[in-house]
Amino acid sequence: MRLTESLSRRALEAPESGIVEIINHARGRDNLLPLWAGEGDLPTPAFISDAAKAALDNGETFYTYQRGIPELRSAIADYYARHFKARLSPEHIYVTGSGMHAIKLMVEALTDVGDEAIYFTPCWPNIAAALGVSGARKVGVPLTFADGQWSLDIGEVERAITPKTRMMFVNTPANPTGWTASLADLKALLDISRRHGIWILADEIYALYHYAGGRAASFLDIIEEGDRVVFANSFSKNWSMTGWRVGWVVAPPELGDAIENLVQYTTSGVAQFMQRGAVAAVTTGDDFVAENIARATAGRDIFCDRLLATNRVETLKPAGAIYAYLKIDGITDSRRAALDIVDKTGVGLAPGSAFGNASDPFLRACFLRNGDQLAEAADRLADYIAKL
Repeated sequence: MRLTESLSRRALEAPESGIVEIINHARGRDNLLPLWAGEGDLPTPAFISDAAKAALDNGETFYTYQRGIPELRSAIADYYARHFKARLSPEHIYVTGSGMHAIKLMVEALTDVGDEAIYFTPCWPNIAAALGVSGARKVGVPLTFADGQWSLDIGEVERAITPKTRMMFVNTPANPTGWTASLADLKALLDISRRHGIWILADEIYALYHYAGGRAASFLDIIEEGDRVVFANSFSKNWSMTGWRVGWVVAPPELGDAIENLVQYTTSGVAQFMQRGAVAAVTTGDDFVAENIARATAGRDIFCDRLLATNRVETLKPAGAIYAYLKIDGITDSRRAALDIVDKTGVGLAPGSAFGNASDPFLRACFLRNGDQLAEAADRLADYIAKL
């Protein structure tokens, strides 16, 4: 018997990442322009790293609060007051070992084995995988693509609900499509949650990357006490901290003991010196966040304008997030195309097949990068498209 045959079905059925496949295929090559991953090209700024280094020098290397150090929980609450005008106490905040950890914890908290969870496709693949590994049944509701843009049919969400539905995952602005829910969309989804007693797990990590100006609409704008809404977030995108693996949950304080226990039995808490860096990020990093948003705004225009000029790319500029999700005339198999493109042009893209079958013709590129690199990548892709 092979050793793998003795593993659990959930472990064996955890899907391989279609994004990582392309990265592993081309990693380390010369002349590579890697737009495949959801991260910018700026390293973590010194004011954040220096705070973590100082904490290390001060010996902050012991076990710490499972819910997060008080200073960080308070600082995150203040962040929401500044950017969302939300009145949250530190008791609403729970520090986690990444945004992915936050999502996995809340999937565990909100669903039992066999429960159904709705999410909107195309979607970041980790949510479907997290549901599957946890034993929940994943139910994809497709977004509608028309005239180069994505939209949500609330009626389709209603029709997907069954007596087993326990949770709805809402990522807006969305990875990979850039779909950004209107306030009317959020009100309709919250109404569904209230009528059916369904939890909403809101991933608003890209809320500040909103190209119409200001931040995107948030459930925090409309929720009331007693609503079944929790939030997963991360330090990764705003403060260029993808490798730090620090995130947080926003949830009603009455869930605190359950969330704390889930932290205890997964990571037993985030390293205190890393949390000191996170405190510096969220308290003094607004200018750096603004710099990242400006880079993304410029990058979106540089990259998308060049490709739209080919008249072979159907997708319009996204309303939010940090990705161009490209439907290119002549490409039907995105996995094969992503491998061919990186081999022939050195531009690394994520295949749409990684985000769900419905999105197979699409390719995703992250534009939170240096403008010169994006211009070069767009030129290489335009030449490739011209030869299709």
